[in-house]
Amino acid sequence: MLDLLLGGISTLLLAMTLLGKLPTQWWWIRACEFPRLQISAIALAIAILSPLAETPWLWYALGTSLLTLALQLPRILPWTRLWPIQVQPAEPGQTSRCVTLLVANVLTSNRHSEKLIRVIHQHDPDLVLTLESDEWWQKSLDDALDEGWPYSVKVPLDNLYGMHLYSRLPLERPEVKWLIQDDIPSIHTGVTLASGDIIRLHTLHPRPPAPNESEESLWRDAELLLVGKRIHENPLPTLVAGDLNDVAWSRSTRLFCHVSGMLDPRIGRGMFSTFHANYPFLRWPLDHIFVSEHFTLKHMQRLPRFGSDHFPILATLCFRPSRADETTTPEADREEYREADETIREGKEREQET
Repeated sequence: MLDLLLGGISTLLLAMTLLGKLPTQWWWIRACEFPRLQISAIALAIAILSPLAETPWLWYALGTSLLTLALQLPRILPWTRLWPIQVQPAEPGQTSRCVTLLVANVLTSNRHSEKLIRVIHQHDPDLVLTLESDEWWQKSLDDALDEGWPYSVKVPLDNLYGMHLYSRLPLERPEVKWLIQDDIPSIHTGVTLASGDIIRLHTLHPRPPAPNESEESLWRDAELLLVGKRIHENPLPTLVAGDLNDVAWSRSTRLFCHVSGMLDPRIGRGMFSTFHANYPFLRWPLDHIFVSEHFTLKHMQRLPRFGSDHFPILATLCFRPSRADETTTPEADREEYREADETIREGKEREQET
């Protein structure tokens, strides 16, 4: 019985691994990209247990689980300390050229605003980005943050895609855009650092591929790639932040980084998994902060839970364009640019049809 169980589970893990490689946008296939760490952990356990099955299934379970590990580990290892860092560490000082950003998906139904506000005041970030925030959350945050963070962009919605940005740094020409779908906002603004330098910030929360949201990842991917393409066409010092409803190692996030040239400060440092806050074994990096080559990283951490299904994430980034040559910037090839253009075009056309 044990041999059949191990063989069956190892087959399922390999099937999920192979399905995740398919270039399709169906949600149930894209979902196979999320639990790479969990799949690898179970495959490793099967490889260890398979010698207990003294039948031909031993070799099948062992070989299948090792193949699964061989396919999964290259996707996971960059988000561990075993990998070289992608964003260089900041040197001491440079305070006036640094910006601290806190990103928190609040969960609309969560009413523990005082816990998040306590976290915000404890860490005192320059920028606070909330996602899924509605009118109730706006009132709570306004009462607590308007004095210390006088600049803001507020998009309260009750459809789980509300978005609020509070800043103690001046915002330059902030805009709310509805890039692909007319009920999914994004914020795009300049931010003036204490040094006088101006950087760009794009905040996103695209619709996820999920049974109750969208049967495909098309609109999520199109929104990410549209922003990525605009960054590529106008390569200013840029930050991209938000709940992208995608994991750091997915095919679509990698394509976004290649097209935009953006860097992931988690590479070589850890996964900083922010979802699901209530289930330790079912966690993956869903909330992101990407940076252009103009930045170094001073500090990054996942903050304590506050009642949401997401943990907040905090990062301090320093604008150091003179150190850009210390980084290898991702770059898309011709086929990847073509794929990005086709995804953006199809996303816009399909949205018009619906």
